[in-house]
Amino acid sequence: QVQLVEFGGGLVQLGGSLRLSCAASGRAFSYYTMGWFRQPPGKEREFVAAISETGGGTYYADSVKGRFTISRDNAKNTVYLQMNSLEPDDTAVYYCAAKFGTYRGPTSFSSWGQGTQVTVNS
Repeated sequence: QVQLVEFGGGLVQLGGSLRLSCAASGRAFSYYTMGWFRQPPGKEREFVAAISETGGGTYYADSVKGRFTISRDNAKNTVYLQMNSLEPDDTAVYYCAAKFGTYRGPTSFSSWGQGTQVTVNS
């Protein structure tokens, strides 16, 4: 099972940008679909974005389309989430997730990182 560690959270102003990184352990990273989820204060965890094993396919929640970009570097065992035009509603703990094999939807992820806090001030 892959181990995941997120980096890059922090405090940012309205309209600002932030890039999250997620480093994965293990030698089979390129066989995993990777995803980002978030949990806003007092709410349930929600899907943000996912990327296929090779990076050829990407999937986004409607709330972040056009503002967030997911990418991966299989040589570095790392997945990224570039977040632009940030809004206060983007404030949440952001989690990296992994699913072995093909993307089967947001509920198919089985490995999770510990999360990183993103706070957007208005």
